[in-house]
Amino acid sequence: MSERDIMEYDVVTVGAGPAGLSFAIHLKQLNPELSVCVIEKASTIGAHILSGAVIEPQPLDELLPGWRENPPPICVPATTDEFLLLSKTGSTKLPTPPQMNNHGNFIVSLGAMCAWLAPQAEALGVEIYPGFAASEILFDEAGAVAGVRIGDMGIAKDGHHKDSYTQGIDIKAKLTVLGEGARGHLTKQLVRKFHLDLESDPQSYSIGIKELWQVKPGTSQPGKIVHTVGWPADSKTYGGSFLYHLDKDRIALGYVSGLDYQDPNYQPYEAFQQWKNHPSVKSLLEGGTILSAGARAIVTGGYQSLPKVEMPGALLIGCAAGLLNVPKIKGVHQAIRSGMLAAKHAAKNLSSEGWDSELRNSPAMHELKKVRNVKPGFKKGFWFGMINAGFETVTAGLAPWTWRVKPDYSSLFKLGEQESPKRDYVERTLAPRDRLAGVYFAATEHDEDQPVHLHVSDTDICITTCATEYGNPCTRFCPAGVYEIVKDETGPRLQINAANCVHCKTCDIKDPYQIINWVTPEGGAGPNYLNL
Repeated sequence: MSERDIMEYDVVTVGAGPAGLSFAIHLKQLNPELSVCVIEKASTIGAHILSGAVIEPQPLDELLPGWRENPPPICVPATTDEFLLLSKTGSTKLPTPPQMNNHGNFIVSLGAMCAWLAPQAEALGVEIYPGFAASEILFDEAGAVAGVRIGDMGIAKDGHHKDSYTQGIDIKAKLTVLGEGARGHLTKQLVRKFHLDLESDPQSYSIGIKELWQVKPGTSQPGKIVHTVGWPADSKTYGGSFLYHLDKDRIALGYVSGLDYQDPNYQPYEAFQQWKNHPSVKSLLEGGTILSAGARAIVTGGYQSLPKVEMPGALLIGCAAGLLNVPKIKGVHQAIRSGMLAAKHAAKNLSSEGWDSELRNSPAMHELKKVRNVKPGFKKGFWFGMINAGFETVTAGLAPWTWRVKPDYSSLFKLGEQESPKRDYVERTLAPRDRLAGVYFAATEHDEDQPVHLHVSDTDICITTCATEYGNPCTRFCPAGVYEIVKDETGPRLQINAANCVHCKTCDIKDPYQIINWVTPEGGAGPNYLNL
């Protein structure tokens, strides 16, 4: 094995999302002499980015004051809000919660926005490398983070080096910034190594499944924003949807399911497809075509789940830290805000020390503290959650209590422990008809002959204990059909269709035995989202 090539920078940022790019831009604005590198596992900037996304523009105004004269390619000013309670066949218009009032906000494609941000970072001297998947953390002799190692490429499934083998390089830096988003591969390791979650609740997540549709001319009302609650979710399952009307007869739509759901038979992807076939949604989509589709875990633990965000040599920003505001259904402004704040901190002395205190005393955390009890309230049922959300909104989170958050996998009931809710589903006629068809619209690509990036530590559990106790929920919660139980002459076995993976991380989160470990595949692999 030859000695690895080394690249050295003042700062390396892992993840070219809104947090990582905002950090890099602002750091170069503050100190142009610093050398800054951003690495991104996707084939192109924005290809793995998936979000609603309605953004609050104030942090972007601060970062790039003239951005409105040259906006991202998809950027539609918000016009009207609707908030609906759905039944199986009808809907009731409810007052729009104050935190969901989008006057002055913009509907964007977050992937396109990140692709738009990247060249502005490069113009300042930031070096950006898409297709570079950080696979390992580098440490110095004192045990501090000293950079990252890019994963080797061209390794066959059986471990041998193919003709295309390329050894990954080591990127060393005085400061490493993790902006990987929800459930990042390296962030997860560092949280564990440095016990960053010792004084916080476990992180909680939802899975967001999204599609972009080209609809019939005249159907879209650019700037209209619709959110729904109710059907098809049962009263014990946290779920809701969004419909964002874009320009050029396009509508972005999605469904969010809390991964703290209890029913082992629940299928987030099926819930999404059912919701699409509700009369109020179906009427918008009939006669249209899907342009793109995908899925992503969303950080929803909030204030009480924020881990310590600094460690020797490194810090966390954006959704890697867990800054999404659940009642607002927004995290982009928090990502940009945290990236800029971290840049100001780093510009002082390139140290992570003191970052945790600075973030906790910032507007980003003040915002999360006000809404800390909203999402946990829905653990007690839909109607209690709605009433509690109203109370927390009116009181601005001044209640003297803070409800605790438990790990999502612990909420899953075993088969027979609780009667499965009656799923009053309707006939599905809109495409796609199954999860594999959905994978097609994610344009996901993985070399079939590479090591499987979904590590299951004990597959015997899958065909014995898990099959008996939970009925193999991985075959239902994965939105891409990655996990299958197949039978051959030797009996049942777990089959992992790793090439289908859209990098949502749901399996890593919801597996009740915590034996699934999602690791990064070869750089450039995975989904190639179009304007999501």
